[in-house]
Amino acid sequence: MAEHEEKHEESLLEKISDKIKGDSSSSSSDSDDDKPSESSMKAKVFRLLGREKPVHHVLGGGKQADIFLWRNKKVSAGALGAATAIWVLFELLEYNLLTLVCHLLILALTLLSCGQMLLPSFTSKLSPPRIPEVQIPKDPVLELAQALRFEINRAFAVLRDIASGKDLKKFLSVIAGLWVLSIVGNWCNFLTLIYIVFVLLHTVPVLYEKYEDKVDPFAEKAWHEIKKQYAMFDKKVLSKIPRGPLKEKKKD
Repeated sequence: MAEHEEKHEESLLEKISDKIKGDSSSSSSDSDDDKPSESSMKAKVFRLLGREKPVHHVLGGGKQADIFLWRNKKVSAGALGAATAIWVLFELLEYNLLTLVCHLLILALTLLSCGQMLLPSFTSKLSPPRIPEVQIPKDPVLELAQALRFEINRAFAVLRDIASGKDLKKFLSVIAGLWVLSIVGNWCNFLTLIYIVFVLLHTVPVLYEKYEDKVDPFAEKAWHEIKKQYAMFDKKVLSKIPRGPLKEKKKD
């Protein structure tokens, strides 16, 4: 009987200890569940322009993003050098496009014609240069025209939506952007503006990708300040603009 009672007490103690361990493990698991996960904390990090994807994907991915982010330094340097040479020719040296094209065609035709006529008379070992037959394929031209048509129609749709006055914030931002662009247009001509944009595309994205951890907190503070100023402007000015009465919807 004594042995039976001792076994019964031991079994009760084991059950109580197992229950205590189970409660403690469940409470710890609940506390772990209450803590925000690392992924959710990362998701709340402010990113410039509200992006959730890498800079490479924001730039469209593919070869053009590789050029802007200097993935291939030779190609990027070549593109920037070609743009710089074009800007120097047309802006600094004041070369005209039609004159440049005519001079290049004269040079190419002269070299090819001289090669066709003079090489066979001087030596029989070298064959005259072979002029390739150049034809523009149909499909890439149609694809380019279709893509250009799609972008133009989308721009017209955006302008129509802005002009309808449905989104006042978007309307004011577009007006401010056009006003800044008109001021920049007084400082430089169109070619110089295109060149500046091209240079910025080759410098700003790669610098931002390198220092995004330092830029994003500063951009977050600036964005909050802009929102604060806009809220004050909306309260003091935009909210006081009289608007026409809304038409009541007809009941069926």
